[in-house]
Amino acid sequence: MKTEVYSWRVSADVKSALEAEARREKISLAKLLDKMARGWLKERESERLDDEAEQARLHAIAAKFAGAIRGDNPHRAASVRQLVRERLAQKYGRKLPR
Repeated sequence: MKTEVYSWRVSADVKSALEAEARREKISLAKLLDKMARGWLKERESERLDDEAEQARLHAIAAKFAGAIRGDNPHRAASVRQLVRERLAQKYGRKLPR
């Protein structure tokens, strides 16, 4: 049962077009507006669910690359620059800049 009222102003041409469409559908203007609003809301919900599914997919992919660095050196972060340079030097055989 409908108990709520909502009103807004529309241009005369929009009102006429809505009334004409309601007559073609053989329903009241209120039913037409309710039908339109429900359809729009359902479409928005579907878009939102699609977006949430896409975000979940992207998060799952990103999670594969996220994590913690494991090791026995609690001060590794302080010396990361030197460690990276040493590993690059080992891998590519370059001398380290001093």
